[in-house]
Amino acid sequence: MTPRTASPDGSPSAAGFSGLGLDTRVVSALAALGYEEPTPVQREAIPPLLEGRDVLGQAATGTGKTAAFALPLLHLLTPDAEPRERTRAFILVPTRELAMQVAEAVHKYGKAMGIVALPIYGGASMETQIRSLKRGVDVVVATPGRALDHIRRKTLRLEGVRTVILDEADEMLDMGFAEDLEAILEAMPAERQTALFSATLPPRIAEIANKHLRNPVRVRIDREVVPAGSAPRVRQVAYIVSRAHKMATLGRVLDVENPTSAIVFCRTRTEVDEVTETLNGRGYRAEALHGGLSQEQRDRVMKKFRANTTDLLVATDVAARGLDVQHVSHVVNYDVPSAAEAYVHRIGRTGRAGREGVAITLAEPREHRLLRNIEYQTKQKIEIAAVPTVADLRARRLEMTRASLRETILAGGLDQFRVLVDSLAQEFDVMDVAAAAVKQADATERDGDPEEIPTVTLRPERPTRSERDRAPTPRAGSRRHEAAKAGARSSGGKRERITPEWDVARLYIGAGRQAKVRPADLVGAIVNEAGVDPRAIGAIQITERFSLVEVPDEIADGIIDTLRGATIKGKRVPVRRDREQGGAG
Repeated sequence: MTPRTASPDGSPSAAGFSGLGLDTRVVSALAALGYEEPTPVQREAIPPLLEGRDVLGQAATGTGKTAAFALPLLHLLTPDAEPRERTRAFILVPTRELAMQVAEAVHKYGKAMGIVALPIYGGASMETQIRSLKRGVDVVVATPGRALDHIRRKTLRLEGVRTVILDEADEMLDMGFAEDLEAILEAMPAERQTALFSATLPPRIAEIANKHLRNPVRVRIDREVVPAGSAPRVRQVAYIVSRAHKMATLGRVLDVENPTSAIVFCRTRTEVDEVTETLNGRGYRAEALHGGLSQEQRDRVMKKFRANTTDLLVATDVAARGLDVQHVSHVVNYDVPSAAEAYVHRIGRTGRAGREGVAITLAEPREHRLLRNIEYQTKQKIEIAAVPTVADLRARRLEMTRASLRETILAGGLDQFRVLVDSLAQEFDVMDVAAAAVKQADATERDGDPEEIPTVTLRPERPTRSERDRAPTPRAGSRRHEAAKAGARSSGGKRERITPEWDVARLYIGAGRQAKVRPADLVGAIVNEAGVDPRAIGAIQITERFSLVEVPDEIADGIIDTLRGATIKGKRVPVRRDREQGGAG
């Protein structure tokens, strides 16, 4: 079987679908959407799912796995067989953004069958979701925390569920939802079909599969190997700049780079909106993409970006999940990602299909060591460059003016202007006439004189992990040796925790055990609302009335701003930096 890649948006690519035995209404819907051939994961997973078998699938994002489980699920749903208030299919996903995307896909593929799908996730109105569930839905697409809330309230009826899908199971574990997954699966009817999809199969996933899947068919689809010479080619560069001048630096870098199409990644929704507004004020055509948008708004933004009617897409990591756009020339990290995996995932958006790409990161001085840690983990060099000066900007604009004039000359059609040039040449030197024309065309005149962006001096750094690993062992009797022994004694001779490669801030969140808050609730809120990589979240302490969460110091204020506008367990709670390092604030 010759491997085929998924279509650019990860949707099924459909005329081979009729041969898989799918319902004719589903096949017709796919044909109307323009899909022709199933992707490898769809060819392998759909037949056993149609037979009612359990499936354990290992496939990465972008391989078309949403349709791999959604299409057979729709085939097996018969709207008239049972009362609609009895939900018959349940899909569990890690984030609200993915819940909306999967629910939209189920609706799109099953529209002709009258299938009703409902996404339920934290941060949305519980009352609205309860009303929708009471009216009756065929398919529920849920995030773990909110799903468990509904199950415990008995507002989500499970007795009619015949199919359960776990999508991106490893991501759910990374976000701290292991206990929730177990509780949800235990609450499901014993007689059911279960499918679990995951990009990786670590021991914890294998344990869940062994416990909850019955003799599953194993499907493994690796990413297609990129032919030699067509691997992504990405120039990686970072600019060290103070927070006060970060927005000015972004504008300056974009002016100099002049990207054909770019994605700017921000950590929070608030930051996305602020950056988008500022860029539009500078004359760029920028669009925001974050979890606060409706599916209709998201589709509109992506349609404009894919059609090149938008220059810049400003997005959070969570909102950008699943995007696959081939023409992105530049990726900009407005903040340094807290984890190397997030950095790699972001810059992978550019340099595709053999094209050259550029990855730009704006780092504050205290974030410099985060860059070095990313270099160490990715084994790739990130160039530290000086912020372009006003002279650099003017030189770049003159070069762009030169290129534009050259294209105009080569295009011809200048005869009607020669009379004017001849007339001026009778009075002035022809070089002066040409220089005046260039001056008038030069973009520098449009913005006046921009100000210089101050350079920053980096403070001495603590050694990176790689440097510490190479450091000599402390001599017996030395002060460092005694400190190491004291640390070993305090932890029973075992290393309890690895020190993070960034300064840690502790957040005070005004909800605890009394409000039934669990670690997964806090992790889910920070990941979904603030777009933070779950691996960046440190120790979590939950007391009766409040909780303490460790996060990287450089993103703490952004997380606080975002969580203050969100809800935890359905309520707004106070969020701030912990005032006392040793206790409650």
